[in-house]
Amino acid sequence: MKIFHTADWHLGKLVQGIYMTEDQRLVLAQFLKAIDEEKPDVVIIAGDLYDRAVPPSDAVNLLNDILADIVLKHQTPVLSIAGNHDSPGRLNFGSNIMKETGLHIVGQLTKELTSVTINDDYGEVEFHLVPYMDPSQVRFIMEDETITSHQLAMKKIVEEIELQMDSTKRHVLVGHAFVTPQGQEEENTSESERPLAIGGAEYVDASLFKNFHYTALGHLHQAHYVQNETIQYAGSPLKYSISEEHHKKGFLIGELDKEGNLKVEKRLLIPNRDMRTVEGYLTDILQHPTSEDYIFVKLLDDTPVLSPMEQIRTVYPNAMHVERKVFQSIGLGKTEEQISRHKMDDFMLFESFYEEIRGQAPAEETKELFKGVLSGLMLEEREGGSGA
Repeated sequence: MKIFHTADWHLGKLVQGIYMTEDQRLVLAQFLKAIDEEKPDVVIIAGDLYDRAVPPSDAVNLLNDILADIVLKHQTPVLSIAGNHDSPGRLNFGSNIMKETGLHIVGQLTKELTSVTINDDYGEVEFHLVPYMDPSQVRFIMEDETITSHQLAMKKIVEEIELQMDSTKRHVLVGHAFVTPQGQEEENTSESERPLAIGGAEYVDASLFKNFHYTALGHLHQAHYVQNETIQYAGSPLKYSISEEHHKKGFLIGELDKEGNLKVEKRLLIPNRDMRTVEGYLTDILQHPTSEDYIFVKLLDDTPVLSPMEQIRTVYPNAMHVERKVFQSIGLGKTEEQISRHKMDDFMLFESFYEEIRGQAPAEETKELFKGVLSGLMLEEREGGSGA
């Protein structure tokens, strides 16, 4: 069985005030062309179809066009789940009607876990669709008060799936989570992806998926496998922040043989405009050849520069950001300042602000109180807030 695995489209994404919709349309056109040429048996979209709970109309129209092309024109089934950026209710709407056309979208987790069976020349492959859900929601749905983290939530879901698994079939899990080799804390390589939880509760142990022939994941924007090649992140199809500058964007093609052995190939997508950093003195940068790329500029000038963005856009009309490279003196040398507040998450910002105002670190009780409030706000935003 040939599987096209993609994720994290983030349709309607706004980067530095620029909507990425047309760039998304162009790379997804390449994805459609690959479907036309290679005729996969199924397409997986592992969450974060949209960038916010209430997406702009252009993003909704683009998703409608792409899904209609895959399902109606190419007659290829699509299996998709909600990610942490999506509104589960909005994605779930009309799902019972759409599945008759081959479009299977699962926005909300239910106690009767959703699976879709697709046949190939060797028999049945069962796809288990696990949308992103906050642990508190899983705790309620599964009626299990012990579920307090993403690890425990996923463990419960996988255990329920395994109770019903038919060993004569091949099994694929589609999920949206932060999976690491032993469930340990690990840095996210993208600043554009918001955390799933705070206080270390978002990580999931890859060993939970050992009984699946393939685990197709979304959430992390850099394509990679976790622990072994049967557990794969497809990554996002475009760069959505300068932290993703060195990512190779695309999608995965997975092939399952008769016994369920997996072969995975990465296929690159070519953006209309790259996103990259340019560093140098302004007088030198103004001599560069004109480029339409999305540029983040680091100026080395020691003296103030008048209207730097206006000047830079004569060469790089789509420049997104300009900053002075900051140095700190250490002994006789200099080192670039690495930590800045725009790279801190919400909890780190709170701790920094509290310490700056009160002159001491917040007590554990205060930190736990803030975590509770922040978690509630994150959940409220996802269930229907504006998102960001």
